[in-house]
Amino acid sequence: MTAAVAKPLFSYRPYWAKRFGIAPFLPTTRAEMDELGWDSCDIVLVTGDAYVDHPSFGMALIGRLLESHGFRVGILDQPDWRSAEAFRELGAPNLMWGVTAGNMDSMVNRYTSDRRVRSDDAYSPDGAAGLRPDRSVIVYAQRCREVAPEVPLVIGGIEASLRRIAHYDYWSDKVRRSVLVDSHADLLVFGNAERAIVEIAHRLAAREPIAQIRDLRGTAFLGARDGFSEIDSTTLDTPGPVAPPPDPYAMEAERQQAPCATGEQAPAEAPLIQLTPKKARRETQAIRMPSFEQVSADPVLYAHASRILHLEQNPGNARPLVQRHGKHDVWINPPPLPLTTPEMDALYELPFSRLPHPKHQPTKLPAYEMIKLSVTILRGCFGGCSFCSITEHEGRVIQSRSEKSILHEIEKIRDTTPGFTGNISDLGGPTANMYRMACKSREIEAACRKPSCVFPGICDNLGTDHGPLVQLYKKARAIPGIKRIFIASGVRYDLAVRSPEWIRELAQHHTGGYLKIAPEHTEDEPLRHMMKPGIGAYDRFKELFDRYTKEAGKEQYLIPYFIAAHPGTTDEDMLNLALWLKRNGFRPDQVQAFLPSPMASATAMYHTGYNPLRSLKAKERVHVVKDLETRRLHKALLRYHDANNWPMIRDALKRMGREDLIGGSKHHLVPPWQPAGTGGKAEGFRGGGSFRGGKPKRGAALTQHTGLPPRAGTKTKRR
Repeated sequence: MTAAVAKPLFSYRPYWAKRFGIAPFLPTTRAEMDELGWDSCDIVLVTGDAYVDHPSFGMALIGRLLESHGFRVGILDQPDWRSAEAFRELGAPNLMWGVTAGNMDSMVNRYTSDRRVRSDDAYSPDGAAGLRPDRSVIVYAQRCREVAPEVPLVIGGIEASLRRIAHYDYWSDKVRRSVLVDSHADLLVFGNAERAIVEIAHRLAAREPIAQIRDLRGTAFLGARDGFSEIDSTTLDTPGPVAPPPDPYAMEAERQQAPCATGEQAPAEAPLIQLTPKKARRETQAIRMPSFEQVSADPVLYAHASRILHLEQNPGNARPLVQRHGKHDVWINPPPLPLTTPEMDALYELPFSRLPHPKHQPTKLPAYEMIKLSVTILRGCFGGCSFCSITEHEGRVIQSRSEKSILHEIEKIRDTTPGFTGNISDLGGPTANMYRMACKSREIEAACRKPSCVFPGICDNLGTDHGPLVQLYKKARAIPGIKRIFIASGVRYDLAVRSPEWIRELAQHHTGGYLKIAPEHTEDEPLRHMMKPGIGAYDRFKELFDRYTKEAGKEQYLIPYFIAAHPGTTDEDMLNLALWLKRNGFRPDQVQAFLPSPMASATAMYHTGYNPLRSLKAKERVHVVKDLETRRLHKALLRYHDANNWPMIRDALKRMGREDLIGGSKHHLVPPWQPAGTGGKAEGFRGGGSFRGGKPKRGAALTQHTGLPPRAGTKTKRR
C-alpha cells in the first residue's frame, strides 16, 4: 500500500487579503470589520462558545490558521439563533461559512447523564446556561442558509465529527441520521480539521465549486466518488455464527502474540480483496456500511457498523465508508494525516492574544480561567478507552510539539499574561504522559488496526520512553520567573509505572498536593469493557507516587475517580467498588455516571447490548444498565457515606443476599439506623467529582476536543 503524503500545512501561497495584516482579535461585529478596513469577510466562523483568542479554543485555532493563509476571518460567537438577524452581522462571506457547536457537543454541554438540564455552561460569559441551541450545528447551519444559501457551508468540530454517521443519540433515545443529512451542509470536516479546512479555503478561493471537492481526507459529503469499488462491510465481519478469519480487532491475551502485535509482517488481506468484483487496490476500495434504516432497526447491525467504523480509523490503512440515508449516500473519506512537529509548532505559535474577546473581558469565562495558563504539548491518544471520544476525534497517533516551541510559549505566558504570578497550570493535552511516544515501526503503525496500543497490555512495538518529557519539565521549571509548573492533564498510569523517574518528577515538582487519577473501576468485567488496565496498575503507580512524595517530605494524595453504570457493570461490581472505596478511605462527594456520547464503542454497547470490541460473529452480549433506579443505585453505592443513600443501599444489599454488610462497624458498608431528616432523594450526581474527609473538591469542568464535560484542571476530558 502506498504511503499517503500530506501537503505541508503552511506551504500554500497566501490569499491576496494577507495585505490587511494580523487582527488584534478576529472581528465579531461590522464595526470591528470597519476598524480593520475590511469591506467583507472571506470566511465566517459560527460557534456556540464565547470567543476566546486562545489555542485551546477550536474556533480561535482555526480562525488564526486561516488568517495566516491570508483570509479575512470573522467570528459569530453564540449568535442568537431564534432568528437569522444575528447571522447577518458580518454579512455573507465571500468563500464559505464554517459552523461548529464549539468545544463540546451541545447536548452534552446542556444535559447531564440523567438527562437533566445543567445549570451552567463553562464556555459562556459568567457561566450562563442557555446561550446555544440544542443540536447547535443543525440550527446554526439552517440560519446560515437563510442568510446566504448560495455560500458554501462547511460543518465541523466535536459535534459534527462524532455525528458524521448514523449514531445513537442518548437524549432522544433513538438512532439519528448523520448530521450531514440534517444540516444540509456541503461538507463535513471531522477530526483535526487544519489540513482539510486550509485546502477547502484555497480551492474555493481558486473558484473550484465545493461540489467538486470530494478527495480530501477528514471530510464527508453526500454523494460518491468515481473510481472506487465497494466492499460489503458484512463480508469483513459477518454478524452471526460463521467461520471467522483472523480477527485484527479482538482483545484476547493471545492476540498480543499475533504478528500485528509483535512486529512481524502483518497478515495478508487477500480475503478482503477477493470480495470485490476485481482485485482492486486497497486505495480504491470503499466499504458499504448497513444503511441508516438498517442500523435503526437491527441492534446487531448497529454494533457491526460501530465496529467497522472503529476498524477504519488508522490514517495509514483506513478506507472510505459509505452509508445510505434514504435517497442519499453519506461518503466518509479516511481520517486526516497527523500534523508533523514543525506544523504543530507553527500552529500553536500563531499570534494568539490568549485573552477573551474585549466584549467578554468584563465577565468571567470558567473555561478560560481554567486553561489560560496551560500549554498544549501534544495531541491524540492511543489508549482507545471505549467510552472516550479523543481517539475518534484526534486520532491515536501522538502529535507532539518541539521542546523549543513549548518553552517559548511558557515565556510568552510569563511576559504577556495580565496578573501572571509565576505558575503554569498544565503542560499536557488529552493525556499528561504520551509526549513523543510512537510505534517503533512506521510500517507496522500504518498497517495496525488495533483500537488501543495499551490494552489488554502495552504493545511491544510501542515506545514508552518518558525521558523527553522529564527533560522538558526540568527545562520548563528552570525558566526565569517561573515558580511552579503543575501537571493537570490525566495521567496514563500503566505507562507511567514504566518510568519511575517520571513519577519522581511528577510527585516532587509538579503536583500541588493532590493528583487526579482515573482507574474508572476496580472490577475486571467493567474494566474489560472500558478497555482500561486492571486496578493493579493503579496500585503500582500509587506505591511509587507515595514513595517519592515521602522522599520529598511532602504530604500529597491521589484522587481516583470512577464511572458508575458503565456497560458491563453489574450491581455486584458496583458493590465491590464501594467496598474498595471504604477500605481505602475515599468518600466521593460527586460521582460520574456513564454518559453515552455519540459514536463511542461503549455507546454502541449501551444501545445494542452487544460488544463491538469483539467480532460480531460471536454476538457477545453485554450487561447494560438503562433503568433509572439501577443507575441511581450504582451512583448511590459510590456515595455509600451519604445517609440519604442508605435506604436504597440497604434494600439492594438485602436483594443481593449481602445483609452482612449492614451494621455499625467499620467492616460494614452502611448502618442499620437512619439519622433524622435523611433518607430522601440524594442529589449531587451531575458529574465531575470531589472528596470529603480532608480531600479536595474538584471544581467546574472543561473540555478541549472530546465534546464531554471535563474535570477541573484539564484541557480535555477522557470521556
